[in-house]
Amino acid sequence: QVQLVESGGGLVQAGGSLRLSCAASGRTFNNDAMGWFRQAPGKEREFVAVINSTGLNTNYANSVKGRFTISRDNAKNTVYLQMHSLKLEDTAVYYCAAARSYTVIADYFGSWGQGTQVTVSS
Repeated sequence: QVQLVESGGGLVQAGGSLRLSCAASGRTFNNDAMGWFRQAPGKEREFVAVINSTGLNTNYANSVKGRFTISRDNAKNTVYLQMHSLKLEDTAVYYCAAARSYTVIADYFGSWGQGTQVTVSS
């Protein structure tokens, strides 16, 4: 269906900003909900944000609400995660994922990228 490649991760100071990108290839991108998840070493994968197929609806984890913004450009087959006011606890590998339905449940996302590392320093 959809192949996803994340980019934009790196090292950033606490309080700083970073924008992640997820480039999608596949005919069904415009019909898929797109989500961001993250996983820190030794911890479970957690939901971060999701956007529906048209980009009109979004949902966020409480831990990032007000700081992160998910968006998409269907003409470019790309989804973004703009992160502001980064905290040490935001350090994780961030994964882009695609689902046929608008959901926050990881099991419903059938396509996943390889992840991009975000490290927030003090």
